[in-house]
Amino acid sequence: MSAATAPMHEMSWNQAYDVVHAEYTEASAPPFSEPSAAQARKLVKSADLRIRVEDPAATERPLEELMQKYDAWPASTGIYENSRNYVIRVPSSLYDAMLAELADLGRVLRRTENAEDHSLRYYDLESRLETRRELLRTYQSYLQRANDINEIMTVESRIADLQREIDQTGTQFQNLANLVDYSTINVEITGPPAAFSYDEPSLREKLDGLLSSFGNVASSALVLLAGIIIYGVPAILILILLFWIFFGRIGILKRVWRLAVGKK
Repeated sequence: MSAATAPMHEMSWNQAYDVVHAEYTEASAPPFSEPSAAQARKLVKSADLRIRVEDPAATERPLEELMQKYDAWPASTGIYENSRNYVIRVPSSLYDAMLAELADLGRVLRRTENAEDHSLRYYDLESRLETRRELLRTYQSYLQRANDINEIMTVESRIADLQREIDQTGTQFQNLANLVDYSTINVEITGPPAAFSYDEPSLREKLDGLLSSFGNVASSALVLLAGIIIYGVPAILILILLFWIFFGRIGILKRVWRLAVGKK
């Protein structure tokens, strides 16, 4: 009877591992095919919405009520003088309805939507994860009939490696599933352009600015003068002293020159 046709309980650990591993490898091949009719497409949806309102602060309460209504939450929030920025996560089944109500908060200046199809990767990760879990249960059953310590250590090593693969694949699947199950809406709420109007400085503000500039110039001049006094005066005195020693009354260089000329 060959290893491929023998019952699992009659095989050695190595024979059973070869058979199971071969079946697992074949089952783990990525499904390069479109999702079947029974498999819904897994789309990652997102939208960018820019709205103009009269008072951005007045929209905070209605927006909070909308998020409660649609079981959504703000992933991030930015509060500014004349604008509000929100990154909202909403269940994908309620995405369209919430997006429509958000547009009713004010005048829509920009609206863009995006939907990425991740069906192949989603079902591939799901299949790989289930196959690995099934293989893990098979390995764990071998521990009950291991013949010696070497087989026990081998099985436990295989189990540890497989558990790491399950954890990594599970993390990837959960991250993708979260993006599929919850869509993202980026909302920017801005006030009227008049809120940014420029106010001409008053005469007093101009005089204050002029005096402040003069004060800065005066302080810079004082710093320069202090630097000249602290570093310039000692440097000049040292130069005068050196001139007096080498060329003045002492005249060391002049004497050396005369002696050199006299010897010639």
